[in-house]
Amino acid sequence: YNQVASILNPLVRVLEFLDGLGSSGNAGGSSKGVAGFVEQTFGGAEQAKKLILADFFRSAFDGSGADNFFDAGSCIDGRLTSAWNWCSTVEKKPFFSVFLLSGFVGFNGGPEGFN
Repeated sequence: YNQVASILNPLVRVLEFLDGLGSSGNAGGSSKGVAGFVEQTFGGAEQAKKLILADFFRSAFDGSGADNFFDAGSCIDGRLTSAWNWCSTVEKKPFFSVFLLSGFVGFNGGPEGFN
């Protein structure tokens, strides 16, 4: 069950990054440009967070990733299979650019998936 941190830490870091876009400490330079991009693309940091979390909770526990529903199971192993399946498709999600802008390099890359 060591994979839980590998899945959740990068997700938490992206959400914290979005929280930081709205703080007064990140108002200058490239952060202002990133905040503008997030505002224009997603309607703001809060909307981006809701999009990411809704997609994660909709897909990360649905039994996907196994060959069939019975192999996916309803236990924690089945849910981890679904969560890893979500992780393996994150680059195809409409919010993947936010992951990259936050420093994300992968669910197995670098400390907690970040540079």
